[in-house]
Amino acid sequence: MVGITVGNAMQPKALLGLMIPFLGTVLGSACVLFMRDRLNPLVQRALTGFAAGVMVAASIWSLLVPAMEQAAYMRQWAFLPAVIGFWLGILFLLFLDRTIPHLHMNSSKAEGPKSSLQKTTMLVLAVTLHNLPEGMAVGAVYAGWLSGEAGITAMGALALSLGIAIQNFPEGAIISMPLRAEGVSTGKAFRYGAFSGAVEPIGAALTILMAGFIIPLLPYLLSFAAGAMVYVVVEELIPEMSEGSHSNLGTVLFAAGFTVMMALDVALG
Repeated sequence: MVGITVGNAMQPKALLGLMIPFLGTVLGSACVLFMRDRLNPLVQRALTGFAAGVMVAASIWSLLVPAMEQAAYMRQWAFLPAVIGFWLGILFLLFLDRTIPHLHMNSSKAEGPKSSLQKTTMLVLAVTLHNLPEGMAVGAVYAGWLSGEAGITAMGALALSLGIAIQNFPEGAIISMPLRAEGVSTGKAFRYGAFSGAVEPIGAALTILMAGFIIPLLPYLLSFAAGAMVYVVVEELIPEMSEGSHSNLGTVLFAAGFTVMMALDVALG
């Protein structure tokens, strides 16, 4: 077994990779500093569809495929760690969805247990829940690269970081600008939007440190992150990109996001 030492985990390349997705959220949140109006519903649907496509492609090429490749020694059962980890990720997000009060964008009814939290706080919690699996995904991939045993290259890990950052940019705008429209000050709307992405590098770092003790379970970690991301896409993003009057825009942008992430992973991996 090859462990991941703290020194390895703190390599400059790994640190940069963990911070790139967060930077995407911060830059997207900064849109509220320059744009005063609420995002056009069609634009919001398009951005949501793009983000969903990136996440699905990342779940397949950056997480599930490497998980099965690392379990190749199991031969015809190589799919088993991916299936188990995937379902654990689904159930983990389902648990968080039921236990943490949050409010999805364009929804008037909060989910989770009853709470006296403000609407803005629950909106931020919803996006934070959305971002957690993305941070875990980046952490799991970098853990695989740092271990030297998962067949994941530095460029392959960077591809995932860049893909998540690309889809985080519109997400940052989607959270900060509606908050501004709800009457939150520009500075607070920006901070809330940026804060929602802070969970990503934290979750990634914790995943790397945890993987240092359980490298044999890395296929399960990779597929766990994939399951969590797919849960977010199906439960939240697809309904948001399809709501309102019928439009194929969200579907087309889903395909665009999917192909961008697929191309990044194949070209850089």
